[in-house]
Amino acid sequence: MLKPGKLPVEILKNCIQLSGAPDPRVVIGPRFGEDCAVIDLGDRYLVTKTDPVTFTSKEIGWYAVNINANDVAVMGAKPLWFQASLLFPVGTGEDTVREVFTQIDAACKDLGIAVTGGHTEVTAAVNQPVVVGDMHGLVEKDRLVTSSGARPEDVVVMTKAAGIEGTGILAEEKREELIGKVSETLLTEACSLHQSISVVREALLAAEYGATAMHDPTEGGVAMGLYEMAEASGYQLEINVDKIPILSSTAALCRHFGLNPLGLISSGTLLLTMAAKNWQNLAKAFQAQGVTATPIGRVRPGKGIAAFSAGKRVPFVYSEADELTKVL
Repeated sequence: MLKPGKLPVEILKNCIQLSGAPDPRVVIGPRFGEDCAVIDLGDRYLVTKTDPVTFTSKEIGWYAVNINANDVAVMGAKPLWFQASLLFPVGTGEDTVREVFTQIDAACKDLGIAVTGGHTEVTAAVNQPVVVGDMHGLVEKDRLVTSSGARPEDVVVMTKAAGIEGTGILAEEKREELIGKVSETLLTEACSLHQSISVVREALLAAEYGATAMHDPTEGGVAMGLYEMAEASGYQLEINVDKIPILSSTAALCRHFGLNPLGLISSGTLLLTMAAKNWQNLAKAFQAQGVTATPIGRVRPGKGIAAFSAGKRVPFVYSEADELTKVL
């Protein structure tokens, strides 16, 4: 029996081989570890992504736009067009429907994205509103970045902190339970984190400065994201887990619920690799834009993840099932 979260890796790898009719214009189709499909339009590439929001019913329009835009941006492409399938449970009020549309409109305006259509439905198949987003963007052919582009001796960099999206969802969905259990300051900080889940601007900046690979860690968090990058590139990521930033609000909520912050859904975090000689220039550009970024490791010959803490090799745990599934 399958558990909540992503499909198990081996099942997914087998299923994505069923990719329909061949088309030479498909540069990147279904492929483990890659964030988007890439289609050759002649002079440029079209980058496309489909992703749903299922963990929360709050701010789902905002989340849907941003998580899909993130995946397009980490390929080096500018997100331009968005559409969505909106599924509402029977009995949903008109105000809820309008609220989701308003969230989508605001998020798209913030990122300069046009809403191009979609589908709406009231159905007994869902018990809370669900948004399945579809984002398209364009990139010059020489600017495409993939999850598989990491090369030996590249530095591994992480922006912001682990578990940003999951922390925000936990704070919103479990706010009543958390009152009095964590400080009001930390709870307020956690509830505001949905405003920080975009990586579009930092991803496009990293592409400009020569990122060799980028990835937006979602379900399974930073741990799963690192594993996906290692698998996609065919190299080993040597990671100093002590360097991975974790917000105090994330740490507090994870302690309360008994969760691993590295396995908590992490939209808002950008994982990237690049040649060490280029990193200092990008670091300065990030600093000028107010983006926090931390080198957390290196790319090495080999496979998988080699994790270290206090200079000693430690086990590296990742899972397709997000830590949120233990609570929500």
